[in-house]
Amino acid sequence: MHEVIRETDVGIVLPDGTRLAAQVWRPAGAGRYPAILEYIPYRWRDGTAARDAAMHPWFAAQGYVALRVDIRGHGQSRGVPGDEYSPQELQDACDVIAWIAAQPWCDGAVGMMGKSWGGFNCLQVAAMRPPALRAVVSVCATTDRFADDIHFKGGCLMGRNFGWGAVMHSYSARPPDPALTPDWQAEWLARLQADRHLAPLWAGHQQRDAYWQHGSVCEDWSAIAVPVQVWGGWMDGYIDTVSELVENLSVPVQGICGPWVHQYAHQAVPGPAIGFLQLATRWWDRWLKGQPNGAEADPAMRLFLRDAAPPDPCMAQMPGDWVQTAWPVAEGRTLHLAGTALAAAPRPVAATIASPQHLGLTAGEYFPMGLAGEMPGDQRADDALSVCFDGEVLAAPLVLAGRARLRLTLAADTPLAFVVARLNAVLPDGASMRIAHGMLNLCHRTSRAAPQPMVPGQAEEVEIALDLAAVRLAPGTRLRLALSNAYWPFLWPTPQAGALTLTAGRLTLPVADPAALASWTPPAPQAAPAAGIAVTGARAARRIEHDLVSGSRSLVVEDDSGWCDQADTLWRTRAVTQERWTIHPDDPLSATAEIRWHQQFARPGWSAETEAVTRLTATATTLAFHAETVARANGEVIHRDSDTREVPRRYV
Repeated sequence: MHEVIRETDVGIVLPDGTRLAAQVWRPAGAGRYPAILEYIPYRWRDGTAARDAAMHPWFAAQGYVALRVDIRGHGQSRGVPGDEYSPQELQDACDVIAWIAAQPWCDGAVGMMGKSWGGFNCLQVAAMRPPALRAVVSVCATTDRFADDIHFKGGCLMGRNFGWGAVMHSYSARPPDPALTPDWQAEWLARLQADRHLAPLWAGHQQRDAYWQHGSVCEDWSAIAVPVQVWGGWMDGYIDTVSELVENLSVPVQGICGPWVHQYAHQAVPGPAIGFLQLATRWWDRWLKGQPNGAEADPAMRLFLRDAAPPDPCMAQMPGDWVQTAWPVAEGRTLHLAGTALAAAPRPVAATIASPQHLGLTAGEYFPMGLAGEMPGDQRADDALSVCFDGEVLAAPLVLAGRARLRLTLAADTPLAFVVARLNAVLPDGASMRIAHGMLNLCHRTSRAAPQPMVPGQAEEVEIALDLAAVRLAPGTRLRLALSNAYWPFLWPTPQAGALTLTAGRLTLPVADPAALASWTPPAPQAAPAAGIAVTGARAARRIEHDLVSGSRSLVVEDDSGWCDQADTLWRTRAVTQERWTIHPDDPLSATAEIRWHQQFARPGWSAETEAVTRLTATATTLAFHAETVARANGEVIHRDSDTREVPRRYV
């Protein structure tokens, strides 16, 4: 173990003269070491300070130089914020890697890692092949920016497209710390004056065009020429990326799927958390230091085999066991839609899917972050509003490990329509646990790149791929397939409620032989000592409301980070969020979403705050995005803006 030196606000000057800011942890004393880069917009000064302190010094103690670099226009880095994964961002990353490799403390080998945004861009940068990059650890990321990000899923416009736009609209407006930036007000004003309202841009690209192809590493799997370790969680929307990379990369690749939400596995819920830092270091040791530790011979996939259990949107611990296996491990077993059942042989089906618009309130978030009710809850309320097909009560255990696939023959009575499929485990007491879900914008039934509206009344066969899952069903449990054409607010509704006429279908399950799943005991979680950050006054709430006068239904989300005080820097921050997603069960055009962010920053003798409001409504032909911002320094307004944009509804 090495003693560790921390260097704060290290400047990395890019070829165009822009200075990026880094925090660096490295072994004390002389020597040259491999380096590990995490490169994200979330501000090492405050946004990820506690997480960074638990992780990067740990890597440095193992003989690595660990760097947390703020992306251009964020935190302490100069410049103005841009779109996510822009060519500028990715080229900056390549330039940062070259700068790292040339430093006297680096031996020339660099690894890149990250979660979410950082998990995305480390894969994208790997595909650009900067010479010094030797390996990647990607957590909660995607390989296809159109199919599996927070903008569209199955071609359906996600509510989180607007929600994430609200997040970045607020995040990109935050000021630098004046203690490190003498011209902080000029730098802050430049950020505030930049175009930060990105949700309309994303929503406008309603097909898989060149905009989404950029940064989608599935465009050319062979471009990634360095080993990849990929992590995902069953409670996270990015879980499919693990199997996509394991199945398609030709370089050494290892997948690890756990029970977690959208967090690093050594700190994540639901438990059990495991030793992410040790397993990542084993990967780094093999590919950055060249140690012959056998990491390349480890099983391709390590899975937390989840037990079907009572669903809980605040689940702290998930029942199940760790297994490891080659991949793929399952064989397809087909069940047919038969009347109102799932059965070995088909029978006539005559079902009309015409869902109330508020169906979906128990879906949970696309990427839940913790224990604030964000995970999928008991599905019975949504099942009652869906068209359901139930399997027989299981007489023997059943293990599923992979992605289920569903083929349906259906007709729509409107040109724009979607269908949502949920595969649930119904427990003996009637509780319904979501195993996996999938969705398809029917305009995308034959092509994501060239969508075509449905011909009303014309029946077609379509296929839906459900998300990756690994679950063990006990005797007494039964499977349920629930179908709907509404999923609020997970998906933005189509202009007309409409109905789908279903006449046939078959579900192919990924059934695994338990004998092919060897037991695995992961290391227990470790971390560096906690940072000196005190949090006071944090609170969160999540409510479903039914207005008995208007009949509307709302999902209300409230979150207050509390005041976060850093003892060593005297830097204080707080973020308060309020979300309201409202719809009437009979009217898709009643859908309204509003998100408010209030962020505060302070140090002795100085304060700043931002208020950011975003709103989304729709007509039959347009989506209307509104955003406004007010910024104050020491109590005085220094910037105010307001922006409304309309996006044509072509396929959503």
